[in-house]
Formats: sequence, C-alpha cells, structure tokens
Amino acid sequence: MKFINKYIVIATVGVVGLSACADKLDVSSPSQEDANFVYSSTENTLLALNGVYNLFGQDSYTSRMSNVWMQNTDVEASAPSAGVPSSDRRAVWSLQSSAIVGFNDVYAAWNHNLQAIDRANQVITGIDNSAIGNESEMQQMKGEAIFLKAYRYYLMCNFWGDVPYYEVPAAWGQVLDKPRTDKFVIYSRLLQQMVNIEPAMKFSDVNTGGIERITRDFAIGMIARIALFRAGYAKTVNNEMKRADDYLDVNADSLSVTYTDLAGNTVTAHTYQDYYQMAKNYAQKLINLKPRNLNSDYNQAFLNENQYTVVNNGEVLYEVAFVESFGGDVGWCFGVTNTGACAKGNTTNQVGLTPSYYMSFADGDQRRDVCCATWMHDNDTIGVNSVTGISVGKWDRALATKELGKESSKGTGINFPLMRYSDVLLMLAEAENELNGPTAVAQNALKAVRARAFAGQANYAEQVDNYVATVSTSKDAFFNAIVDERAWEFGGEGLRRFDLIRWNLYAKKIEEAMRTMLVWGIAQNPDLMMDESVKAAYPDVTKYANWANYLYYKLGPTANNTKSRITWLNTKYKLAEDADVSGWYRLNWGSSMLKRVRTYIYKGTSYTACTKTTDASTGIKTYVLGEGASALTVTVNPDEDSNITRHDEYQASDYATRIYRGYSNGALTGDGIVPFYLPISTTTLNSSEALSNEGYGILANSAGEGINVVVGIVENENY
Repeated sequence: MKFINKYIVIATVGVVGLSACADKLDVSSPSQEDANFVYSSTENTLLALNGVYNLFGQDSYTSRMSNVWMQNTDVEASAPSAGVPSSDRRAVWSLQSSAIVGFNDVYAAWNHNLQAIDRANQVITGIDNSAIGNESEMQQMKGEAIFLKAYRYYLMCNFWGDVPYYEVPAAWGQVLDKPRTDKFVIYSRLLQQMVNIEPAMKFSDVNTGGIERITRDFAIGMIARIALFRAGYAKTVNNEMKRADDYLDVNADSLSVTYTDLAGNTVTAHTYQDYYQMAKNYAQKLINLKPRNLNSDYNQAFLNENQYTVVNNGEVLYEVAFVESFGGDVGWCFGVTNTGACAKGNTTNQVGLTPSYYMSFADGDQRRDVCCATWMHDNDTIGVNSVTGISVGKWDRALATKELGKESSKGTGINFPLMRYSDVLLMLAEAENELNGPTAVAQNALKAVRARAFAGQANYAEQVDNYVATVSTSKDAFFNAIVDERAWEFGGEGLRRFDLIRWNLYAKKIEEAMRTMLVWGIAQNPDLMMDESVKAAYPDVTKYANWANYLYYKLGPTANNTKSRITWLNTKYKLAEDADVSGWYRLNWGSSMLKRVRTYIYKGTSYTACTKTTDASTGIKTYVLGEGASALTVTVNPDEDSNITRHDEYQASDYATRIYRGYSNGALTGDGIVPFYLPISTTTLNSSEALSNEGYGILANSAGEGINVVVGIVENENY
C-alpha cells in the first residue's frame, strides 16, 4: 500500500502555502498562529511535509529532471532531429544549452526546486519552534525535510552549478533575490545538517510509509553520496573542472563538516580526501547497522515497482511514490516503448540507451537485457527495436498490475528508485579505493554487485573472482572498474550524468562512446576494411571485427506480448559465414553505425541519383543522372566506358553525430569541457538583480546541427 500517494495530491496547508518565483520568493503566507497550529501535532506536520513531497508530482521532475534531462551520456542518450535546436528538451539532449534560455521547462524546474527547498525550510523551522519538536516522530519528519532539501540542491548544483542557497524559510512579505553560492559550500552546509539529524531518523522497517518516505536507510546512503560529490569535481564560473581544494579555502567553516565516525570519534572533514573518508564511513555505517542482501534476481526491484509492490528493508532504500494520474512518468517518457492500441496505454519514449552501452556488457551479464530493451510493444504485440532505438527495459507499463486503460499516458503511478543498496556497496568500494587502494573491503563490495549479475552463469568465476582480481592490480584500474560497474548497474536510472561530472570524466566517456560507434561501423564495412588509410587512422578497428553487423530473430505467436516471443539467433557477435539464416528476420545492428552518402560523378558534375538500364538485345546502357527537368541522360555502347563514377562517402551516423553535437559538433573529440549546465531562464533573470548566465560556459557551446565525421571514400569507376 502506498503511503505518500494518498497525501501527495493534497493541497499544501498552513505555512507551506508559499509560491516560489525563480530566485525570488514572492511570499504569501498565513500568520504565525497558523504555523504554531500546524506544528502542534504530528498529523498536521505530516501534511505540511507532504507539501514538499508533492512537488515530485510536477512535470518538471517526473518528465524532466529525473530522466529526460539526465541525457546525453555514454549510457543514456536520445538523438535530436536535424537542424539547429529549438528551445525545447532536444537542446538538453544534444548539450546545446545556449538554445534554451527561453525554455519554460527550465524556468519551471528552477522554480519548483526552490519552492521545494523553501517548503522544506518551513517544515524544519516549524518543528524547531514546536513545543513537541523533540518527539521522535517530529524529528523523523524534520529529517525527511532536510533530506528532501538536500536532494533538491543535489539536482540544482548538477544542473545549474552555483545556485542561490537558502538556509531559512522566506518570511511573510519578504522578496528574496540572492546571488549564487558556490556548490561546494552548499554541499558542505547540507552535509552538516544531514549528519546532525540522521541518528534521530527511523529505518524503513519501522517508519510509517517505509521506503515511500525518506528514512534512515536512505539518509545514511545520501550522506555518502553527497560526500562523494563534495570530494569530486564540478565546473567553476571560469568554465574549469575543479575540486573545492583547487580554488577554495577548504578549512573555512562554510566548507567543513563535523561528524562522528564509526569508532565514535568526532572528526571534521576539510579536504577532498576527508570527504572520501566520510563517504566510506557512512556507506560502511549502513552496511553495519542494516546489512542486507541484494535481490537474487537483478530485475526484481523494478518488477516490484511495475507491480506496485513496496518492499521495506530491502534493496531499494527510497523510491518516489508516484500517484496514478498525477505525476509519475515511469512507463511514459522512459521505459519500454508501447505504441498503437495498447490495453494499458502508450508511451512517448524520450530516454534511450546507446548502442555502445549495450555492447559493453560482458557475455552472461544478466543486467544487459533488463537495462536495455531491444523489444517494444506495438498494438500489444511484441516487436524489436533498432540499434539506435534501445529503450530502458527496467519499467514497462504493459507489466503494470493496475488496469491503466488504453487511453492512458502519463501518471502510471509506477514508483522510481532514488537509491538502491548496490549503490551503497559501490560507493564504499570507490571511497575505500581512493583512500587505500583496492583492499579486501573494496574488492568484496565490488564482488557482491558482480556476483548477482553473473549468478548461475558458466563464466561466473571469470567475470567475478578473476575479474575483480585483475582490476585490483592498481588503484587506477580499480577506479575504472567502478566507473564501468556503475554504468552496468544503474543504466536508465538517471545517475550517470552526475557521476561523470563529479569524476570529471564526462568528455572522456562521450568521446569513447562516439569513437566506439564509429569504429564498430567501420569494422562492418568490407570496402573500408580493405582501405589501408582507414585502418591506419583507426588502428583499433580489429577489436570490433566480431561485433554483429546484423541480429537475426524469429517471432513466436502474436498472442505472446512478452519479450519471450522473440528468439534471437545472435545478440552481440557476428554469425559464422556459413550460418543458415533462412527463415530468420534480420535487424540492422553495427551496420547502422555508419551513414553512406552516394553520389554519381559525370564530367565533373555530381548527381545525387542515377538510374541505369541495359537493353537486353543491344547491350546499350542508358543512365539517367539526377531527377526532374534537370536530369541528364547518358547512352553508352557495350564496348565503351560510361565515365560515370559511383562515389560512396562513409560518415558517422546521424545518431552518433547529433547526440553530443553541442560538445563535439560531430568530431570525435572536443575541448574537454562538456557544456552540461543549463542556463537560468530569461524569465528568472528578468525578475532578478543578482543573477546572470555569465560564466560556466553556459552560452559558449555550439548551436549548430553537427558535422558527420567522414571516415572513408569508396569509388567505382565506369559504373
């Protein structure tokens, strides 16, 4: 039974009746007597707290910040259309934020985040001033408000960078217009509030509402996560990727956090290494206090959400409790594609997964076919997706145990996880490796995650024990393994974008994805593989020679609307040359990674079309070059050359070119600084005297449509 759902749609009461307008909060609040009344009982305080949760139901979160705007990375990506991007979500997909300064969705997201933050501050202050504020239930709700505030700032600092920071609620009649505060200061202030309240919170198997409310389980994990972001990189106003230690006085009170470590000692974090220690401390703390096993089936947590089953003290530490028909776009704009007349409604799928991500999984990794949906529903019949149309397979409205209705779209009521226990294990492994190298603690945490992924597989020992031993030969190798593991474990869950930022790996990873797709395509083209200049330019092409150019499949009975209807002959590698594929359908795979532009050259003029016919009796060939009134007809006798050259230029696919074009403009490399920040909306700026979009590289990125990389030319003379 959902707990938050029955409250999340209730209008905000009492002191949470504020409206936030961008950086300005135009306050219209009831009197202090109302505040005293609200926070004089746990029941009314809970209603006020739900005013903070309520904003998860807005489109700015359900369809934007939680998923659609978490692209484009080496994992999640959707390709925008051709042409210079307009002021909509496609400019976010292609890393072209300069095109969306007037995008209303950016304004709404900024606004709703600050509104949630102010509502949280009201709850915190209300409980602090309450006569019953020290009661356990009130302290639990104060903790929820603090962590909801922290989560909103986590979003803001990663979408906008430095943002206005509000420690106290807006007062009646007050209009606030604050400049940006450095993100590392914000992380530090949030961490101090979080570590102070965490011991007073309840675990999910005790607290009313379980994992549909923020409990101590998630709170401890969230402290570890924010500590890693405080230890990591972010973009400065000078458009440079730096840690706090590189440009700030980390010994200042505003950048320091005091907490109690596992041994009971009071310690204060200053440097980035201190914050890695803090992350390790809190990840280990949760494991010590509430040890649990991962679900034996990787898919189980997501199946539970599809079936509206809530499991406390399990793998999911907190999931946003969405309400059917009010917010909750899981299974609408991300999840398995449902088109046509489907009994449980349709999707407008706006989140995809890259072909290079799909191919990166090791053989036997059971996560691939949960993360990556190569199937889709069309008129309640299973079909297949293209290699550039892979969707997120973890959620599927067709599996919903509620009758959503064939006309339904948004508002599925399927919950969305903000943290799973495997995240805590991998945070522990990462922090321990940073501090002490790949010790047994780090190795065992990584091994626990991989053990589930390869359970029951013939290559278990190779991919778990041997793999972990191999990557544990150095600190760098183990870190790279963590980077990979987080990709495989959390694909489609909207964590990758922010992870790449804090690691300062965004540029490197999308460049790797671009190159992988390009070279994979080259490896599938026999003509290009015969060109020594192409192989010299891409010497790693042989690594991809065995990757599939086509996938072959058969379909079972139409009545079977599950992915088991599809039988795959191959899913990753090429078939043997003598393989019998008669009776099998063929799906373009690696062959889609290149784009062929064919023209015909005759006497120095290039034509985009050529029709060739041969007279069977005389052998005379007739060529029609071009189309329409300007077409040219060329007649060639049997013993003559046509002097027509078929010119094939092979380029990177439009898909690969467009998904990162704001960074690379289609090239394989950029300048190393990805334009991942969003601009502040012009609507916000017009009402502010303190804010601007100056710096951070926000307006410096390309607004073009990208230039496809040319990898080779193949010409057929006398065609």
